[in-house]
Amino acid sequence: MWTVIYIAPTAKVADMIKSKLTEEGFLVKCRPINMSKQQFEILVPSRELEEVQEVLNLILHP
Repeated sequence: MWTVIYIAPTAKVADMIKSKLTEEGFLVKCRPINMSKQQFEILVPSRELEEVQEVLNLILHP
């Protein structure tokens, strides 16, 4: 089961987050949710949620 962990405001931000989480060894999916606003969901497997949230926090707030 996949869980949304973040809504990125642009494709560039979504790609950056996906790349960094993938480098850390996580499975990550991105999908557009609102093409008019260019927003993207970042999804990860539910079983990795807590670990990913810690890494995501470091990515967003270095």
